[in-house]
Amino acid sequence: MKSKRVDTWAATIPDRAGALAAKLKALAVGGANLELVIARRVGDDRSKGVVFVTPITGAKQIGCAGAAGFTKTESLHTLRVEGPDKVGAAGRVATALADHGLNLRGLSAAAIGKKFICYVALDTEADAVKAARVIHAL
Repeated sequence: MKSKRVDTWAATIPDRAGALAAKLKALAVGGANLELVIARRVGDDRSKGVVFVTPITGAKQIGCAGAAGFTKTESLHTLRVEGPDKVGAAGRVATALADHGLNLRGLSAAAIGKKFICYVALDTEADAVKAARVIHAL
């Protein structure tokens, strides 16, 4: 498996029909070809939600993201992990990281064709560096 550090961008969204679509449309206007979108309500608060996306790159995309209310997160340190899709791939990643004392803030994974792609969020840059070394050894 291989990994690379990626920036995660986040925005607050009102919890109503069309709010997420409007945020994503604003990013598309800027040319963002998103690989990951995670959107959810914030706790039990039924008035707002949050959306996380990656990647946002280049001046035009960054400008459109900022205009749409997105900011690059400073508290999420994210790795994009990629490898062949095999039974238990996500479990192997989670286990290897846990075995090295790494506590995850989040993990999102999918299999696309014969490829496994996983995004792992950690608390610190040091944890992300350590996690990348662990992933590389898998």
